Amino acid sequence: MPGRVDARAFWLRSPGRGEIRAAGLRDPGPEDVLVRTVCSGVSRGTEALVFRGGVPPDQYAAMRAPFQEGDLPFPVKYGYLNVGTVEEGPAELRGRMVFCLHPHQTAYVVPATAVTVVPEDVPPARAVLAGTVETAVNALWDAAPLLGDRVAVVGAGMVGCCVARLLSAFPATQVTLVDVDPGRAEVAAALGVDFALSADAAGDRDLVFHASASPAGLQRSLELLAPERTVIDLSWYGDAEVRLSLGGAFHSGRLGIRASQVGTLSPARAGRRTTAERLALALALLRDPAFDVLLTGQSRFRELPEVMPRLAAGRLPALCHTITYEEE
Repeated sequence: MPGRVDARAFWLRSPGRGEIRAAGLRDPGPEDVLVRTVCSGVSRGTEALVFRGGVPPDQYAAMRAPFQEGDLPFPVKYGYLNVGTVEEGPAELRGRMVFCLHPHQTAYVVPATAVTVVPEDVPPARAVLAGTVETAVNALWDAAPLLGDRVAVVGAGMVGCCVARLLSAFPATQVTLVDVDPGRAEVAAALGVDFALSADAAGDRDLVFHASASPAGLQRSLELLAPERTVIDLSWYGDAEVRLSLGGAFHSGRLGIRASQVGTLSPARAGRRTTAERLALALALLRDPAFDVLLTGQSRFRELPEVMPRLAAGRLPALCHTITYEEE
């Protein structure tokens, strides 16, 4: 039975419409934590697609978020980038800042095993990127880039930028962030990688990551590949139809497309790592202040019903838009 109503949550009510509802919290048990949210992040890709009602019915179960309430398509409480402070729980967690794959909500009760401690030198706003950096980690495990590779990352959104930054640490690797927006050049510079407009990007790449969520971006990714190489596709297209022209070098060059998805561990690390270890690694990587360039907007929790439609429609440009909970 739910306890007193002492929290509020953001729900998606219908395509393009959201609302804030009261949320009843159960009393935490000995193995639970009560977390008071400090900030959360809006995933511009998947979360905006869910908000628009773009998840195909056969993917409703696969796209279910860890602490989702309701069922896709609507009404549903959806989201997974949440950072907060543990107010009640095991002694070693009380007072600690933690990350949780939880929707936008002022407070919540979850099993203690569902939260990961944020390193003390990682600011809460940067920590909301943990889920996105975890996606990038999984993609690099899938791709296994090599020393000295020439790599293109097509799509300078949250995921593409995180992939590019992690790749920048590989010795002698040439990393180019590719996008149609010339304004992303400044972001690429802050991440320590090269930048090219899509039409100007150099080909013959040893490896290409695609993260633009557009058919044109995937087509361009194939065009940038060297023979017998593979595009690692991190994009989620939802119910959108993707058409490609495969009559050129795709066949003669023996090119490949491989999907990378964070819902399961990369086969390269399955049996060797756990999802908890992967998330802890992502949070440790966020000690890098270069990731702050991705935090490009901020709103209060109470403003989410007005902010989310603008984010989903692209009227409010942002990489990672953070939600604050002060005085909520």
